[in-house]
Amino acid sequence: MKVKSIIFAGFVSFVLLCSCFSYAADPIQLPSPQMEGGKPLMQALKDRMTTRSFTEEKVSMQTLSNLLWAAFGINRPDGRRTAPSAKNWQEIDIYVASPDGLFLWDAQKNLLIPILTKDVRAMTGTQLYAKETAVDFVYVADYSKVQDLAGLDKNTLVGADTGFIGQNVYLYCASEGLATVIRAGIDRDVLAKEMKLKPEQKIILAQSVGYPKK
Repeated sequence: MKVKSIIFAGFVSFVLLCSCFSYAADPIQLPSPQMEGGKPLMQALKDRMTTRSFTEEKVSMQTLSNLLWAAFGINRPDGRRTAPSAKNWQEIDIYVASPDGLFLWDAQKNLLIPILTKDVRAMTGTQLYAKETAVDFVYVADYSKVQDLAGLDKNTLVGADTGFIGQNVYLYCASEGLATVIRAGIDRDVLAKEMKLKPEQKIILAQSVGYPKK
């Protein structure tokens, strides 16, 4: 009887383990972004600020969907985005680090594609608050999409494209009462290895988003 109990317990543990891995491997479909409402633009600009102190409160899937769409979502039938990109390269990918793991956002399908099942928020910045925020966005440039242009520094263009995305996040946060800070302090080599990035993928900046401490 004791042997049967051990076998049964082992079987249950195996099933639960498989279920966890199966769940982790499934993309998460985000709800459609809400494209109406919010503060008037001039009010959002007035309220825009950098915050480095966050609560542990999570953001909802709806809020995350809205955030990502504001950052770099598709806003026209031809696939162009809410933020400009040089030559319409659309070379910036947004990775989302949360307590549940690391995900790559697919703007076309509005999906979160699982990359890692571990919490890597602390690795997204050298600042202590990086591990405490609801989400950390990691902006990764895919240089395979970036062309050499005569007389222009492609690194400058990639940096500008990332800045546009970050500012969109700032404005959404100002509109919705969220806190955010964009960051360059990242151990890029360590994080890139953890994220299993390809040689042509480069981490540019990260941005923490959450709710401000009162």
